[in-house]
Amino acid sequence: MPAALSPADCVELAVVERDGFVESRHLGAAVLVDADGRVLEALGDPAGLIYPRSAVKPLQATAVLSTGVVLEGEELVLASASHAGSPAHVEIVTRILASAGLDESSLQCPPDWPLDSLARHEAPGPRPITMNCSGKHAAFLAAAVHGGWSTRDYLSPEHPVQRAVAATIEEYAGERVAHWGIDGCHAPTPVISLAGLARAASRVITSGSPLPAATRAHPWAIDGTGRENAVTIHETGVFAKIGAEGVLVLVTADGHAVAVKTLDGASRARTAAGLELLVRAGLVERSHADAVVAEVVDPGLRIAF
Repeated sequence: MPAALSPADCVELAVVERDGFVESRHLGAAVLVDADGRVLEALGDPAGLIYPRSAVKPLQATAVLSTGVVLEGEELVLASASHAGSPAHVEIVTRILASAGLDESSLQCPPDWPLDSLARHEAPGPRPITMNCSGKHAAFLAAAVHGGWSTRDYLSPEHPVQRAVAATIEEYAGERVAHWGIDGCHAPTPVISLAGLARAASRVITSGSPLPAATRAHPWAIDGTGRENAVTIHETGVFAKIGAEGVLVLVTADGHAVAVKTLDGASRARTAAGLELLVRAGLVERSHADAVVAEVVDPGLRIAF
């Protein structure tokens, strides 16, 4: 089993203060690469191995497109989203499924409550389609139908869709997947390096994919109105995608990419740390980054690097 990112591989990314006293400290690692994949700045070890979790969804959506299935606009954004389960999100997932002649019963992601508080309050119970990964699963299914492949085992690592995902990840990251696990949504999920994740995210943006433009046009669809990624995209124009356990990728229009992983999996330091790297590199205006931080980051959090 390969070794995961360790405390020795990390630095202090941020602290949280209460009335001038440091209450919590967030260790982690982060890396900034250019459009050619060269490391421009590293905090901690950029070769440290991590599960990107949902930060890999843009690559999974890219693999889906490589099968020839057509997804555009909001449907394409939902294919790479960790959505909030709002009625608008559910409507788009339903549309992707219907275009393939399928419905919610074909989804093999587990039932879950919506992340959106209003939708959660009004929901009769947890459903697969309100699970935050249902857009990705609907895209997998649409690709399977388009390719004439089975929909029953679309999450098997041997399924043509998942083989396309694995090939895309390794091609875009420029490295072999170190290990495969199973994500919380039951899909295969890779272990790659932090720098590999940044390189892969950069290539999604610079490859001519329609995903960046679709996401800029519909930022709410990537997670939800007022949520972390939607606010970042709206305020800065930077492509943003979170992953569980404190992972984030940020990519500028010219392909500069940041990947962040907090060691303890806490989420509150990732966006502030990632944006700080872009600001210091002159890639994002300080005022735009501050607008994001003011809206979605704990007010007691302070960058420590």
